[in-house]
Amino acid sequence: MMSETDIKSESMNTGANQGMNPAVAEGVLGAEQKAKSAEVLLELKNVRVQFKGKGRKPFVAVNDVSFQIHKGETFGLVGETGSGKTSIGRAIVRINETAAGEILFKGRRINGVIPKELDREVTRKIQMIFQDPMASLNERAKVDYIVSEGLYNIRGFRDEAERRAKVEKALLEVGLLPEFASRFPHEFSGGQRQRIGIARALIMEPEFIIADEPISSLDVSIRAQVLNLLLDLQKKKGLTYLFISHDLSVVRFIADRIAVMYKGRLVELAETEELFHSPLHPYTRALLSAIPVPDPRIEKKKKVLVYDPSCHDYSKDQPRWVEIKKGHFVLANNAEIEQYLAKIDAGGLANEFLWLQ
Repeated sequence: MMSETDIKSESMNTGANQGMNPAVAEGVLGAEQKAKSAEVLLELKNVRVQFKGKGRKPFVAVNDVSFQIHKGETFGLVGETGSGKTSIGRAIVRINETAAGEILFKGRRINGVIPKELDREVTRKIQMIFQDPMASLNERAKVDYIVSEGLYNIRGFRDEAERRAKVEKALLEVGLLPEFASRFPHEFSGGQRQRIGIARALIMEPEFIIADEPISSLDVSIRAQVLNLLLDLQKKKGLTYLFISHDLSVVRFIADRIAVMYKGRLVELAETEELFHSPLHPYTRALLSAIPVPDPRIEKKKKVLVYDPSCHDYSKDQPRWVEIKKGHFVLANNAEIEQYLAKIDAGGLANEFLWLQ
């Protein structure tokens, strides 16, 4: 039986033989391996998240955001620091309150005031993997308690023997030994601590996991291990991910669709390869142009774009969230929609980011 690494290597070689860039071949493989489903697991409708500022006017972190996540897919959410990505994730798990809009899980509203039974279900079915594994783990608690803390909250075990068995199983699933349960977080490496955070989420047997930049604080050599672990768990358990990151190259590897955020608003959403091949919004194009290229000759010639919000004239014609082509959404006003459609019809986007192909 071939391992996941062997399968990826073989498929990448096949793509290379057909003239396809290995990075693209790997991305295409990831999309093919994931089961697509028409069932909407999570939906955000015009969600707004705001916080009290120093003055009377609140600070709006998320403004009128709407999207759907289908069962079994990995939905990537990208943007610069402070764009509101984490605020969306924390609103879904009910850490942040929403000021407006609806968050629906399996068709039921889970934001605002909800019944106690539904709150209990959300706690079990939706879990979050946090960005900093050290800050999110209790330094004074042993791994045994950290991993099973969620079980204590919902009383998800009959007796102590069952709880210990669940902890052991969760640790094994993320590649850690059961005897690690008696240790403290400071005794582990960064990658191992992040695996503990993943085990803490898995023990609840969730359907939907929010991964908030789970590899940004890890060494490059460890990142691939964690990403492959997440992919392997998704295949085995049929999980659905919201993968939050600022690194488009990482999101390209793992995500089926990508949404781009800027200052609290979605500016573009499309399937992964569609977004890389035909980016429409100037901010998306700027992000793509900033991706480093391993070839120094191409890197020297590459033109890095700088996004200037003043390029939009919204004084009279306000932007709206529109489906510019099937499955490809963009934030634009009427004049910009005409420009984007003209570019698509003329095929003017195909050669703009050839170095990413």
